[in-house]
Formats: sequence, structure tokens, C-alpha cells
Amino acid sequence: MSTKSNSSPKLDSASREIDAIIKKHDDWRGETLSQLRALILRADLAVIEQVKWKKPSNPMGVPVWSHDGIICVGEALKSAVRLSFPKGAQIRDPKRIFNTRLDSKTVRAVDFHEKDTPDRAGLKSLILEAVKLNESKARDR
Repeated sequence: MSTKSNSSPKLDSASREIDAIIKKHDDWRGETLSQLRALILRADLAVIEQVKWKKPSNPMGVPVWSHDGIICVGEALKSAVRLSFPKGAQIRDPKRIFNTRLDSKTVRAVDFHEKDTPDRAGLKSLILEAVKLNESKARDR
């Protein structure tokens, strides 16, 4: 899955790395992460896929989706798939999609468990709110 039709080799590489991360989780977590990725890419056509934070304990790194700054980060945990929004505390969440990291002063996240059905409209709204926040901060620079 390519990030954009006019993507650069670096972006194509990140997209392939995310493909590999998803494939590594050959259970419901990989399927859920794949579905969330597709939702993110459809919600904002200008999104850029990246892989960040590679380290010995996680050599593949984690998928990151950005638009004028990070929108969200995807992680397959032991019993959940988590989408973390680094600026989530500043994002409106009228549908109460966020269900973890609620005490953080900055980050909010959504954990998806095996039998969960994501609220696609609610998630799209969060993604677009994160983009709007990033764009407003980019204009302020």
C-alpha cells in the first residue's frame, strides 16, 4: 500500500516497513492494525506514513502517521492494538473514543481488543481534529 501516488522512495520504504510490521502480527492484531491504517489513510489523503523509534527491544519500530506533525502512532500490544495521539488532550472527543491514557496531560489513546468493532466515524473525526490542530500550530510558526 503506497502512501501517495507521487510518493518518494523514502515514503515507499516506510509504507513497506509498515506492511512488514502488520505481517509480523499474523493474528487479529495485524488485521486490526491494517484496518486502522486504511481508515487513517482514507481520512486524510495528505497523511504521511513513517516508522520511528527503532530500538533493540523493538527493531522494526512503530508506525507513525503525520500531517504537519504526528497525528497518531500505532502499536500492537500483547492484548490490544493501540492508537496513540500525542496531542490527544488538545483534541475534541465528543463521541468519547479515547479509552486509555486519559490522565495524561498531553497524550490520549484508543485501545482495541480482539472482539472490538472500531467506531469508524468517531476515529475519522479524531484524525481530522488532530490534523486541524497540527495545521493550526504549523501556521503559528
